[in-house]
Amino acid sequence: MSEPGEATRLLASAADGDIRAADALMPLVYEDLRRLAAWKLRHEAPGHTLQATAIVNEVYLRLVDQRSARIEDRAHFFALAAQAVRRILIDHARGKKAAKRGGGVAGRTLEDQVATLTNRPDELVALDDALRALAELDPRQSRIVELKFFAGMTNQQVATVLDVSIRTVEADWSMAKSWLGLRMGDD
Repeated sequence: MSEPGEATRLLASAADGDIRAADALMPLVYEDLRRLAAWKLRHEAPGHTLQATAIVNEVYLRLVDQRSARIEDRAHFFALAAQAVRRILIDHARGKKAAKRGGGVAGRTLEDQVATLTNRPDELVALDDALRALAELDPRQSRIVELKFFAGMTNQQVATVLDVSIRTVEADWSMAKSWLGLRMGDD
């Protein structure tokens, strides 16, 4: 975002119910949200029914209309945006999976699985289930996977959002990948 101070002020006002602040916020965050959505969709199969603009609109509506959590700053906003993108993609994948059942994922590395998950709704749902289980064991590791995978954040960005060191992010990321690989059937 080009004006983080202004965006943070508008986020606070929008959270307090100021509709004009929410309207003024959209132009400040739209391009960043669009990049986030496009980054997630670039590995989608041709003809995918979700579009970046639709994801941006849905994420924005979910975040601005969120009454239960106060958005503290732009880093917190994008951490919540990553969660919203995850939920949108998972909901979409669950809908596709209900319409068409898929096969297994054994014999591939976690990185291979993650690279193709958005093309395979059954695998995306499996990742979501695994992340929920990981969150019960280690919430921070689960958040790191979520921020890196669903928001495309770097280790430095994740460290900033979670207020931990880069080494902590790297160690947790390594552990989370191993755990998820085992959970999702990686040899």
